[in-house]
Amino acid sequence: MPQRSRAPREPARLTPSPALSRLALSRMADAAVEAVDCIQALHQAGSNLVLEALRGAEFAEWEHYPPDDVIDPISHAQYYFHAHAPDDRERPDYGHFHTFMRPMGMPAGVRPAGLAGGPPPAPAEEGALSHLVAVSMTPSGMPERLFTTNRWVTAETWYSAADVVAMLDGFVIDVDQPSRLLNRWLSATFVLFRPQIERLLIARDRVVEDWRLRHFDGDVFEDRGLQITSSIDISLSRQIEWVNSELESRG
Repeated sequence: MPQRSRAPREPARLTPSPALSRLALSRMADAAVEAVDCIQALHQAGSNLVLEALRGAEFAEWEHYPPDDVIDPISHAQYYFHAHAPDDRERPDYGHFHTFMRPMGMPAGVRPAGLAGGPPPAPAEEGALSHLVAVSMTPSGMPERLFTTNRWVTAETWYSAADVVAMLDGFVIDVDQPSRLLNRWLSATFVLFRPQIERLLIARDRVVEDWRLRHFDGDVFEDRGLQITSSIDISLSRQIEWVNSELESRG
């Protein structure tokens, strides 16, 4: 297995940012309530977020849960849960959700990014998914980390960070399968941790470009030495504390 370079982790805590409006913070606070409500409802039913993704299936490495992924027919958001083999994990990781946006859900005018040495980008076809962010989970079913990946990891079509950020508002999973509570939680997570997700996507492009300049003899997007392009540890309780503190400080 090729030696991998680990992308630097972003600081786990946000610092106060005037770029976050009170409206954005209020939406994050509402999303926090939604996320906590979903987790508590599952715990009261003897379940958790990971168990809801598995829905009684035997957990096998590399398999998608659910098998055909979850696709919202209105928003065209998509996700699945899976886990890597232990010797293919850059960090201890019980499993993670990979999230995507399909072309029909992308903002108008978004086009795949031109890859080094490749043909000019063309308008996206329906199979040209964009990977948004991955959410790493603990064995007890709690989110612990967000991360982005190189193109080859999910066989996505590459879009610039700015275009992927523009897709984030559209990530809504409003279907019953495999679990309405799981889907509500994941949709809320995109709002609650929006600042971190944006930061990770910007860092992703920076890391990929730096890698390309240092490994100019190959295709950076297919380089198995670069798997995780950015990551950040997260805590639901600390994020909620931060959002509430920011709202209080702004009156």
